[in-house]
Amino acid sequence: MWPLLGIAVVIIGFALRFNPLLVIAASVGVTGWAGGLAPLAILEALGRAFNENRFVSVVFVVLPIIGLMERAGLQHRARALIAGLKGATMSRLLFAYFLYRQVTAAIGLIPAGGHPQMVRPLIAPMTESAAEKEIGPLPGGLRYRIRAMAAATENVGVFFAEDIFLAFSPVLLIQSTLAHAKIAATPLDISLWAIPTAILALVIHGIRIWLFGRQVRKRAP
Repeated sequence: MWPLLGIAVVIIGFALRFNPLLVIAASVGVTGWAGGLAPLAILEALGRAFNENRFVSVVFVVLPIIGLMERAGLQHRARALIAGLKGATMSRLLFAYFLYRQVTAAIGLIPAGGHPQMVRPLIAPMTESAAEKEIGPLPGGLRYRIRAMAAATENVGVFFAEDIFLAFSPVLLIQSTLAHAKIAATPLDISLWAIPTAILALVIHGIRIWLFGRQVRKRAP
């Protein structure tokens, strides 16, 4: 149980608002020490983990590009596009994006969307513009609720459809967890049973989007 001290280090470090990188590094050191690893072995394990997951650093390239595009007027262009489309309502836009995210997640294209690269620069401003077409200027509180619904649509769409892609790592985690409970299940079984879950998510969140659209329209002057 001593290696679990690393979790305590993380909790205490974050509670005291220390630098997250230092907290994680300290947690790795404490966990390795408690597990009987030599300092060089701990450093080797940390370096190997970083090297194997170095694709995470791609975000530091993507975010500046998105920032430059926003500075060049990406959000304004997105708003203008929706303002010029007939029949483009907030509910239809959100539901269309929800379908898009479920399909892309189901075939393993999870990076084809996301909060920094899609929701913030495109989907949120487009949704706000569609709502403004329906009811006029948006009050501050309602504007933030619309942004929250756009973010929730991203989360729900991906979360409940990603397990359909049987090569996705959480599918293997589910299989391993079931195996420990002596429940036999192949990745294909898990993938197939994820389909009804995704369909239910589609129905339930689609109703949520529709009800939210009605609430927004009631705010029209």
